[in-house]
Amino acid sequence: MIGQMATHSRIRGGATTLKGRRGETEALDQLLEAIRSGASRALVVHGEPGIGKTALLEYLVGRAAGCQVARAAGVESEMELAFAGLHQLLAPMLDRLEHLPIPQRDALRMAFGLSPGSAPDRFFVALAVLSLLADAAEDQPLVCVVDDARWLDRASAQVLAFVARRLGAESVGLVFAARVPSDELGGLPELEVEGLREDDARELLDSAVTGPLDARVRERIVTETRGNPLALLELPRWVTPAELAGGFALPSTAPVSGNIEESFRRRLEALPSETRRLLRLAAADPVGEPLLVWRAAERLGIGTQAASPAVEAELIDFGTQVRFRHPLVRSAAYRSASLHEKQEAHRALADVTDPEVDPDRRAWHRAHAAPGPDESVAAELERSA
Repeated sequence: MIGQMATHSRIRGGATTLKGRRGETEALDQLLEAIRSGASRALVVHGEPGIGKTALLEYLVGRAAGCQVARAAGVESEMELAFAGLHQLLAPMLDRLEHLPIPQRDALRMAFGLSPGSAPDRFFVALAVLSLLADAAEDQPLVCVVDDARWLDRASAQVLAFVARRLGAESVGLVFAARVPSDELGGLPELEVEGLREDDARELLDSAVTGPLDARVRERIVTETRGNPLALLELPRWVTPAELAGGFALPSTAPVSGNIEESFRRRLEALPSETRRLLRLAAADPVGEPLLVWRAAERLGIGTQAASPAVEAELIDFGTQVRFRHPLVRSAAYRSASLHEKQEAHRALADVTDPEVDPDRRAWHRAHAAPGPDESVAAELERSA
């Protein structure tokens, strides 16, 4: 009955459909239509944490039938590794390097550590990336999506922004998601994502909560979350029946991103300890390579069954790539660990990383695992540099 206070609250699985995003999805559909017709487009999708940027990128990927898709995601811990984000995006295309002009090919090979040489000229690297994307798109239109662009290393951000400004008729789409457009991405076409309208927010909230929910409580949640979709789905997960019955109120001074990350942290705490250790490993590995994560897990005595509770809780997916549901899940998994636990994860990842194939990443993990200054780690970092 309307006005009767709720006595319990159960949460359903996360919603998979986009509610109230007609304008945004139409813009992405138009971008895909232009790419398929032979044009190129660049777009910066921006908005506050949890507003739905990642969901819109997933919508774009899901609608990209007939197109190739290349993906990358910025990782905070990789910001000091030059060209790390670029390598993540272009790794599937590196077999095309021989198609590039020699100066461009050599610059990109040096940037990715595929050949010896001094630090490459970033202008030549940027030209090489532009040529590489154009070459790949000759076979099939190419859609490149870069999530969490604010965590891109500066070299990758500069190169990708350079490329985005020079796209013409290559059938290439380059779409970034960021909280705010960075200096590097300034001037590119933008799509601002705002909170849901109140009626859409109520519908989304109702899809996440089972059982009775007092109308006044619903309105307070919708108002306090300002229509932020992830907040609407996550915050009710840790609200007790007593809080609902007493008149739910979110702290008005707490940022939405902080509330969402706290919700994820609480959900992580409810998982078995082995599952939390596995998620910590996955969060410490910025590449999301399943084989590497599972080899490190085996080294720590973590079995494959540890993944099930996290997958069932819709926090992570172990497929062809290890993908967290949202960047804030990764952040919560990593930041909630102690220094010793982080070092344990990085040490295991370093131990299973091939020093011949990926020396820079191994050195990086060893540096994070070291309890203090270590001459051998320093020497390895120097060789990698």
